[in-house]
Amino acid sequence: IMPHYMISGSYTAEGAKALLAEGGTPRLEQAQGLIESLGGTLEAMYFTFGSNDIVGFCELPSDAAAAAASLSVSSSGVINVHVTAMLTGKDLDDAAGIAGQAQYRPPGQ
Repeated sequence: IMPHYMISGSYTAEGAKALLAEGGTPRLEQAQGLIESLGGTLEAMYFTFGSNDIVGFCELPSDAAAAAASLSVSSSGVINVHVTAMLTGKDLDDAAGIAGQAQYRPPGQ
């Protein structure tokens, strides 16, 4: 099983104008092509309104591939993309086990 990621983004004014001219379906196809070119699978992508213009979910082989997707899209200058790693219950269980051994002193203590 590959790691899962949530992709969210917002278009700049220039990007929104281009989206209006080009339409949504070609952009979704482009997103799918990008994810597949990085060895992943696009599970779903939706246009939204509010603080984000797009939200998607995908599998990618590594954090480096996820970062490559983010860099490829954000460097265009017409959309700002954020990639969030999604954790399974087991991932969180593993993290909790590691955190129990971590050495940390809160500020002021």
